[in-house]
Amino acid sequence: MIDKADRRVLQRLQAEGRITNQDLAEATGLSASACWRRVKALEESGVVRGYAALVDREKAGFSTAAILHVSLERHDARFVEEFERRVRERPEILDCYATTGDADYHLRVVVADVAAYNALLDGFLFRLPGIRQVRTNVVLKEIKSGVALPL
Repeated sequence: MIDKADRRVLQRLQAEGRITNQDLAEATGLSASACWRRVKALEESGVVRGYAALVDREKAGFSTAAILHVSLERHDARFVEEFERRVRERPEILDCYATTGDADYHLRVVVADVAAYNALLDGFLFRLPGIRQVRTNVVLKEIKSGVALPL
């Protein structure tokens, strides 16, 4: 369980992952050694899974983003496991959520252009066993995109 001090540390790390331990300690009202111990404990427990740079999708050459709604033909464990394993292997699939409702999975995908998206569909998704339907919503404009939790 995380306490108030952990939340302060996590909020600051989410805002600035490259902050020094000294600056993090000052920003959270902790001593440098206490701050370092907390960060290490949060990392070791898996609360902090890693650190990454936030890259602008369009400036990096990924002009097309889409949300895919994928429905399976059947929920046989073999098809589900194969689908999830293969999805994890595709770098252009940024997020995959098993959901309730009309679709079994929702995927967030980024690609260079519509041709690359079509290649992903034809060369990958439509070839997976057990896929019944794939519906696509192309992202026209990103209104809000975040990764920080509301701690």
